[in-house]
Parts: sequence; C-alpha cells; structure tokens
Amino acid sequence: MKSTRVRPTGKERTFSDNELIVTKTDPRGVITYANDIFLRISALDEEDAVGQPHNLIRHPDMPRAVFKLLWDTLKEQQEIFAYVVNLASDGAHYWVFAHVTPSFDTGGRVIGYHSNRRVPSRPAVAAADELYGVLRAAERRHDRPQDAVVAGTAALDQVLAERGRTYDELVWDLAGGRG
Repeated sequence: MKSTRVRPTGKERTFSDNELIVTKTDPRGVITYANDIFLRISALDEEDAVGQPHNLIRHPDMPRAVFKLLWDTLKEQQEIFAYVVNLASDGAHYWVFAHVTPSFDTGGRVIGYHSNRRVPSRPAVAAADELYGVLRAAERRHDRPQDAVVAGTAALDQVLAERGRTYDELVWDLAGGRG
C-alpha cells in the first residue's frame, strides 16, 4: 500500500450478488480478518489490510456523520446497516450495503466487530448518494472535523425528521427494503 493518500479515479468497481465481503476488526477498528472478496475489491494484499485501521478504505465522499452514527450505534452494542462508498487502494470506488455487528466474548464484553457487505441495488446507491450529497454539503461548510460532524449529523436529523423516519427505516426504504 502506498504511503500517500489514494485519490479517487472515478472508476467504479462492483462484485456479484452471490459474493459477500467480510471483515473483522478489534474494538478500535483495526482489521484482524479480511476475506478474499474484500481483498480483491479493495485491491489490497492481506498483509496491507490486516493490522490496518478499517478506515484505510474510507472514500472522501463518505459523510463523517454516517461514521459517527455507525460508531455511536456500535458503542451501544447494537448492529447497524448502512450504505457505504469505499475507496480501493488503486483509486476505484465501490458501494456496499454493510451490516456491522459487535462481537462478544463469553463474558459479554465487546472484543471487536464483524462486517458483512453485499452489493446494493442501483436505486439504493442513487438514493444514498443523493442523501450523502446533502450531508457532505453541510459538512464542507466547516473547516474543523468536529464541526463538520455536528453539521452533517444535524443535516441527517433534519432529513429524518422531514421524512418522519428513523435512520434504520430510511436505510431500508432506500431500495424498498431490499438493500
């Protein structure tokens, strides 16, 4: 993996409906396992993925507010579903419908996170990208990352209030409940 930040190329990569991207992380989000589909789609070798923070595939177009919601939900020991655009190490991007769950030890303590990602429907990608455009616009009005997260979260809350939906309901609505 290059030491400089990868720039998006605008090329989209996808995977088949019968494939499932799987990763596991420790409680801090450091990758402890990545399946071959993740490695292929992200254009990473196993040694470049395992031991790295999962945000190494973070696309700059992905709103910070969505990741805040994801981490807040996981810290409550709850699962979350989200549409995510990721950035492969070669600059290609790929959309996923992610299901992230906490992993527990026998004592009930969170020992990491497990994420399965499926191919989202094209209508879901279009709807998520439109929503994320609203969140990105709110976030880009601020120089400080903390302020950007607050602004993006407020924009998301406003969209949810206008639609009379929870975040979970909105996610499932994006593609008629199909993901």
